[in-house]
Amino acid sequence: MKFMLLMNTPRGTGDYQINQWTPQAFNAHIQFMKDLNRDLVKSGEFVEAQGLAPPGQARVVRYGGGGAPIVSDGPFAETKEFLAGFWIIQVEKRERIYEIAARASSAPGPDGKPLVIPIEVREVMGAPAPSEG
Repeated sequence: MKFMLLMNTPRGTGDYQINQWTPQAFNAHIQFMKDLNRDLVKSGEFVEAQGLAPPGQARVVRYGGGGAPIVSDGPFAETKEFLAGFWIIQVEKRERIYEIAARASSAPGPDGKPLVIPIEVREVMGAPAPSEG
């Protein structure tokens, strides 16, 4: 089974404040993520992982009726959390993805304590097999 883990972080009073952490706290957080990814590669469960740019750089795009696409700022002001990054993970059992998500949730914050980041777990749907005919 393949799953996407979505790391949502609190928006607070602006963009995610990781860029205001001390260098030591930032480096510890990034090292935690590198260690997690390394362990998932070793176990054969890692497919993909990426961090995302802050919400101020996000755009919402809609079809423009045959002309240029309609591009607006995003996400919307009422958003309390935003997507900071994701993993694509391949596991044999659903329980394992929950273990991995819990570990990701425990990434250290600016004070070194676990952030308890909400991690959304979504199964990746496979396309139906092409029909023979």
